[in-house]
Amino acid sequence: MQILLNGEAREIISEMSLADLLTLFELPEKRVAVELNLEVIRRADWATTTVRADDKVEVIHFVGGG
Repeated sequence: MQILLNGEAREIISEMSLADLLTLFELPEKRVAVELNLEVIRRADWATTTVRADDKVEVIHFVGGG
């Protein structure tokens, strides 16, 4: 099944949690925010929020500096 991850089409075998998706694509879990279909998902809900076919996921990295 296909999803859109950070604007790129990606294939996943089946529905999975946001936490599993981050692991699958080796995305960091620290200092990021995750948006699923235009809704920001709280970190506490990543393990119980399911990614399904045609979902749009954006992972935004926070960068410090000064």
